[in-house]
Amino acid sequence: MSFANLYKGKRVLVTGHTGFKGAWLSHWLLELGASVTGCALQPLAPPTIFETLELSNRLSHHVLDIRKLDALQKLITRVEPEMVFHLAAQALVRPSYDNPVETFSTNAIGTMNVLEAIKHTPSTKAIVVVTSDKCYENRSWHYGYRELDRLGGRDPYSASKACAELICKSYASSYFVGNNAPCLTTTRAGNVVGGGDWSVDRLIPDCMRAWNNGESVLIRNPKSYRPWQHVVEPLAGYLWLGALSMKNRASLHGEAFNFGPSTLAKNRTTLDVVNKLANYWGNGLYHKAEQNDQQKQEASVLRLNCDKALSVLEWESILDFDKALQLTADWYREFYKGNSHMAAYTTKQIDFYQEMSHLNNQKWASTSAND
Repeated sequence: MSFANLYKGKRVLVTGHTGFKGAWLSHWLLELGASVTGCALQPLAPPTIFETLELSNRLSHHVLDIRKLDALQKLITRVEPEMVFHLAAQALVRPSYDNPVETFSTNAIGTMNVLEAIKHTPSTKAIVVVTSDKCYENRSWHYGYRELDRLGGRDPYSASKACAELICKSYASSYFVGNNAPCLTTTRAGNVVGGGDWSVDRLIPDCMRAWNNGESVLIRNPKSYRPWQHVVEPLAGYLWLGALSMKNRASLHGEAFNFGPSTLAKNRTTLDVVNKLANYWGNGLYHKAEQNDQQKQEASVLRLNCDKALSVLEWESILDFDKALQLTADWYREFYKGNSHMAAYTTKQIDFYQEMSHLNNQKWASTSAND
């Protein structure tokens, strides 16, 4: 689990550590030898990936709303993190229509609060802010959006993530200046799959809940195209970006990076995902929505160009569509069988990915501390 061994012994803060991506990232950081502090809202009712990986017993867990700057500042001042991964967010498109104030206050103002607190914390060397591929002004292009393309968003979620990107750009230019300032970068990733996501109103969790109960799942947008990838792929990108940011601020500060499947990979529809996942699960029924909610629409086509990550970071996606969904189905199968060692099983999947990455000459998986 290389990353040049730069996380071993490091004090790392993860916001949103109780969420799907945040929990996988926290688990991986612990495996890398980091001292991890997490702050997030109270975890949802079980099952949650946070509970399944027993993270409350393995890291410093703090229930905290990032919209409350004073409490956030006190925590960060006390922890003195050397590295920060900011993932805390209202992370769903459709609920953002019902709760726009919560969405904007969390995703935009919450991000600003994290940066404001870090501004007064000299221990911090690097910050990776995770936004979304939906931060781009979506024009339904069939080629990938690049980091220099226009930001925007029709729905509140997408617009709030564009706001977060602009806030980061402002802080990078206005406050985090000079050689001793932290290196601030942002990341934009597409739809992820993987074990342990039980969010409401998401395709994979909806399928797993329904199929485990022998029920049919409702597919709202069967023809929507997305660049699906396993959660370990962008997380490897975030971790490598963080490691490089601690070593080389000058070339990375203020930069944004897309993390997604290769531009040569075929975009798959929601229906493709369901059919493939059902095949790996063994059985799975579904039915299509007769009519979509026209107000709460998500973009039908969304694709990222990840050439910058390949050129600058030497990172690229290596798991194909089939393997990503097989790993996902395998994880849920183990969970529903009652495997009491899901943290170890999750590590096993990360180890498999690390080995595949090493064989594919991924620099993050092959770099020693002396390189």
